[in-house]
Amino acid sequence: MPLTRRRFIKTGTVSLAALGMGPIAGAAPAAPAAGGPQEPVNMLAGVKPLAPEDFAARREKAARLLAENGFDALFVGGGTNLVYFTKVGWWLSERVFGVVFSRKGDPVWVCPAFEAERAKELVPAGQEIRTWEEHENPYLLVGGILKDLGTATGTLATAPDLRAFEIHGLRRNLAAAKIVDGAPVTEGCRGVKTAKEVAYMDLANRVTKMAYREGFKQMREGMTTRDLSAAISAANQKLGVPGGGGPQFGPNSAFPHGSQVPRTLTRGDIVLVDGGCGIEGYRSDVTRTVVFGSPTDKQRKVWDIVKKAQDAALAAAKPGATCESVDRAARKVVEDAGYGPGYKYFAHRLGHGIGMEGHEYPYLVKGNTLKMVPGMTFSNEPGIYIYGEFGVRIEDCMVITEDGARHLGGLESVSIDDPFGAD
Repeated sequence: MPLTRRRFIKTGTVSLAALGMGPIAGAAPAAPAAGGPQEPVNMLAGVKPLAPEDFAARREKAARLLAENGFDALFVGGGTNLVYFTKVGWWLSERVFGVVFSRKGDPVWVCPAFEAERAKELVPAGQEIRTWEEHENPYLLVGGILKDLGTATGTLATAPDLRAFEIHGLRRNLAAAKIVDGAPVTEGCRGVKTAKEVAYMDLANRVTKMAYREGFKQMREGMTTRDLSAAISAANQKLGVPGGGGPQFGPNSAFPHGSQVPRTLTRGDIVLVDGGCGIEGYRSDVTRTVVFGSPTDKQRKVWDIVKKAQDAALAAAKPGATCESVDRAARKVVEDAGYGPGYKYFAHRLGHGIGMEGHEYPYLVKGNTLKMVPGMTFSNEPGIYIYGEFGVRIEDCMVITEDGARHLGGLESVSIDDPFGAD
């Protein structure tokens, strides 16, 4: 099966704790060695995993947001939000497992009784675990927690990734409580990154670009997308971080998420690669577009337009700017160059939030009037797609700073001939 962006968007992340790398120096992008390109080396040295105080700070912020939004409690089930707030990873099944956060008191867990010993291995010591037997109703257990908190008739928020059957179960069984969307809490926490989280993403984005650079050195006539993907994955392994990229060759590059039509590499082909990796659960997302051989005048012109659009978006991104205004800044460049209107050639929004998930809140798209604040992270990925010919997309992730924005990971594109710059 041909390799596409979608097959790489959820590339697995690496946990330094799982690799037995204990707390060490703070994460930061590694500088390249002097004297030009070097053989890839493991990039994980210097990364410090999240500590208990990081999770405590997240829960404290969640409590503040609960109060600000008039919510009494938040129920979080298995998934990314659970990992974010607790570090507990739990497989999803038909059995309800999760945790109730409130404005007051410690988290209280809801767990199938036969899983209690396993839960005790993961849940921080001192936090209460309430269990339900196979014939019992887990939603009534949640109701009991609310009653003990004095909020049985209050407002229970649910994490946005809680499954539909669980939300319906809560509504059926907790008739006295008001069940609402908890996105203002979860997204309010996750949408703004700490310095440590940004450092993980800085490094992840740099690793992805370095892996692409190594992979591009191995391009050859007749190679398949799978061959190039394997070369990029191998470079990631040498750098110490599992990851990859989904290449598209020639006319297939005009499909923003890849074509299913097999194609081998031919001289003159556009090569578009999109993918990423993860460090301590934090994602990168990078696209580079190059030419195997010499670019045509049209390929070079379109690439330059896309780069100008990316630069315009980066310049527009700053505290107080709306998400839609940054999308508009990039889109205007493309339209003014004759590749419009609207989504005709620049076929998608400018970008998406990124962090623990490859795509997450908030989004850079028309109609989103949310104002940016420092610590928000987004992809910046304008593109022009001409079906039957080729497509060009340039993507770097960016973080909003106190006075503007910067791309993560360095190695920014300079030209179609120089996709990684000199840093």
